[in-house]
Amino acid sequence: MQGSVQRLVLLPLAAARSGSITAPLFRPVASLWRPSTRTLFSETGVWEKEYRPETRRRVEEWWHPRVMAQWKTDVLPEGSDRKKFYVLSMFPYPSGRLHMGHVRVYTISDTIGHFQRMRGHQVLNPMGWDAFGLPAENAAIERGLDPEQWTKSNIESMREQLDSLGLCFNWDREVTTCLPDYYRWTQYLFIKLLEAGLAYQKEAVVNWDPIDQTVLADEQVDENGRSWRSGAVVEQKLLTQWFIKTTDYAKPLLDALADLPEWYGVKAMQANWIGECTGCYFDFKLKVNGEESGETLFAYSFAPEVVFGAAFLAILPSHRLLHGSSALRPALERAFEPGRDCVTEITAQNLFTGHEIPLVISHKEAFDGYLDTVIGIPDTSEEDLSVAKALNLNWTTVLNSHEDGSQTLINSKQFSGLTREQAFDSITQKAREQRVGGHLTSSKLRDWLISRQRYWGTPIPVVHCGSCGPVAVPEEDLPVTLPKLPSLTGKGASPLEAAHEWVNCKCPRCKGPARRETDTMDTFVDSAWYYFRYTDPHNPDRPFGRHQADHWLPVDVYIGGKEHAVMHLYYARFLCHFCKDQGLVAHREPFRKLLVQGLIKGQTFKRADSGQYLKRAEVDFTDEEPVALGGGRVEVTWEKMSKSKHNGLDPQEVVQQYGVDTVRLYVLYAAPPEQDILWNVKTDALPGVLRWQARLWQLVTKLRGARQLGDVPNPSLLGKRELEETRRIWQNKNYAVQQVTSHFTEDFLFNAAISRLMGLTNTLSSATVKVVQHSVDFEEALAALVMMTAPMAPHLASELWAGLCQVQNPLSPLLKQGGDVLQQSWPKVDPEYLEAPDLVELSVLINNKPCGKVTVPLQVSKDTAQVQQLILDSPLGQKLLSQRSIKRTILSPRTALVNFLIDE
Repeated sequence: MQGSVQRLVLLPLAAARSGSITAPLFRPVASLWRPSTRTLFSETGVWEKEYRPETRRRVEEWWHPRVMAQWKTDVLPEGSDRKKFYVLSMFPYPSGRLHMGHVRVYTISDTIGHFQRMRGHQVLNPMGWDAFGLPAENAAIERGLDPEQWTKSNIESMREQLDSLGLCFNWDREVTTCLPDYYRWTQYLFIKLLEAGLAYQKEAVVNWDPIDQTVLADEQVDENGRSWRSGAVVEQKLLTQWFIKTTDYAKPLLDALADLPEWYGVKAMQANWIGECTGCYFDFKLKVNGEESGETLFAYSFAPEVVFGAAFLAILPSHRLLHGSSALRPALERAFEPGRDCVTEITAQNLFTGHEIPLVISHKEAFDGYLDTVIGIPDTSEEDLSVAKALNLNWTTVLNSHEDGSQTLINSKQFSGLTREQAFDSITQKAREQRVGGHLTSSKLRDWLISRQRYWGTPIPVVHCGSCGPVAVPEEDLPVTLPKLPSLTGKGASPLEAAHEWVNCKCPRCKGPARRETDTMDTFVDSAWYYFRYTDPHNPDRPFGRHQADHWLPVDVYIGGKEHAVMHLYYARFLCHFCKDQGLVAHREPFRKLLVQGLIKGQTFKRADSGQYLKRAEVDFTDEEPVALGGGRVEVTWEKMSKSKHNGLDPQEVVQQYGVDTVRLYVLYAAPPEQDILWNVKTDALPGVLRWQARLWQLVTKLRGARQLGDVPNPSLLGKRELEETRRIWQNKNYAVQQVTSHFTEDFLFNAAISRLMGLTNTLSSATVKVVQHSVDFEEALAALVMMTAPMAPHLASELWAGLCQVQNPLSPLLKQGGDVLQQSWPKVDPEYLEAPDLVELSVLINNKPCGKVTVPLQVSKDTAQVQQLILDSPLGQKLLSQRSIKRTILSPRTALVNFLIDE
């Protein structure tokens, strides 16, 4: 069509794809521009004076592809002299749908990434997919699909959704845990653990989910004994399972917490999970009539320094040896009498001391913590002494007490003569060196159970040979790939048992017939090392290169839900410690700072009598107390969003209504990251961020309008009053730069940063026309305001910056240097401001109503008593508060605001 311009716009999708896979939030389509249609400044050079919903939509259409392109073009090779910054958000399970929790966590990482780039850093902000696991397998079973097909289609959908939100990830480093080029290296790391003696197989009483037909780790069972995923009551089963000996790293993992910054209470959660590491395990070989039985036990000692004084080894009546397939079971059953301590004919040889002691079945139902095997040492335990005497057992005294109350060791080989404290260190160290125990741990910590009896997971790279026993698959034969199965039922034994050609193989060692391990790994193994793979995602020879990992690690900021603060974080830290000991990486701790974010909760309505969740349309709000339309009292609460509770929120709908930048600003402003957000668009932060965007637009409109009045800008035309005004603007700008930068780097209080920017917006909005027309300080403050907004609202800020840079007769070099806003350097505090006495402009409220502002010294700005007195002494305080009775003074800890509550 003649006279028309064809352009690319992003329009909301009317419908999602079929099935449960959603479409992206926007879709590019071709449309025609007509001269009568309002146009964007970046397209036409014509500035619209008002920021309307239509303006917002066109701003995001225009800048979305450009912001994404800018991110992709600013990639430097490793070795650049720019300082690195690794921001990592926990990768999602590819369910096919984004939820508001995804929007929140990835908005935070995207904001930090843009900010750090503006500070001149080389930024890594990668994304990938935690793609193995039960949900995909169960979904495939329900639909008769291949889990791989289901997972890959979901990944495609969610990747498009993430892109449509303007989230700038390093997609060239994408990892997907269900692809062989990833899980090959999960298997490689498992073999390294096996070679180090940290992966082992044993028969154990395990938690069995009867619905999902798989084993669960203790951490995956809630306090009511139900599965974390299916909700089924968990059963106890005796199965042969694979474990990783994380207890060997308990003390290093506990001690390393002291060197990390505070993690919003997560460090305390980690420490509590690990427990006090005051004892250790020793390895024992069991014998019958002097002949080795082939059974090995790990037995815990609360006092390792006196291990040479052991009298017996005690197991619980629930121990696997009494209930499993062990050849020792008949001998144990012959000796067992319920309710009594029973000596058996079995002896246990301590591989550290060389001593043989009898195996005893305890009368107890439980020892401390999760222990099921303990060493009885009479010298340090009255209870052990009583058992040894009652059973007429022999033992060696190993403690010599002195008049001063100290004790030294005797009858303890080369450790005799040491104090107990010296012996504790020496004996545990020697046992570790001999690899027969000695690793300090707690009685409450168990090893990591990784076996899962399902198909959709990383195959454990082991074959079972009748002659050689369990044999690791050689590294050159990795990956052991999943076989294609004709169907999945989710019931009975592991689905891999049905893949006969895959299961039956040759032993790598003796070449005889063997069977592959048919358990797969818990998905937590895949996610325990993904942060490494991001640093070198295409390496075909190693899981990651040492140089690349050392360049990027540790992760500078790790962002994710607090629900992963124990299990995932503990496993990830463990694997990093292990990789350090293997010489694979220089850093022992993987994450420098941890930023946990709360949930976004929706309002729920449920019947008080039955607990049935209702839709809002099914509730009558006529009276003060809501009731169900059919009758019955309704409980109103806030809960994690979900379909079943009818309180979910589709990001697609929210973005279509309010825009990407509004949603980004909302999730950053509504609450500090670690707190939950209660979504209520009528009363919460959403109206505030909508108004703020419009006010930012009005400020650029104001400057452009003032510069079109005819006079050439001339700062010398400003009088004394205007100069005082520009001084306040200058101070407010510097204070805002100082505070916002601190919030972005130290405490991540983005809500407080936005509040500070709103304060600067207020200051600039109240500027007189003459100051706007002739002041370089106004111009530079507005430029800084737009630049500091850019990481949080990149589309709006990009258009505002375009409007600023085309203002007539600019005074500041900032507006003459070219480039889009995200390519600018982050504002710095002026040196003169740092040298001058620091002042803070406090907004003064009386009974929650703004009444003015007072400037106070920064050093007293957080002292409520001093701030109150300074304000009472000020002209504003004399006028408004001198004759009033002050009930309470509230000084905001996060924004420059003080509120006086007074008697009316």
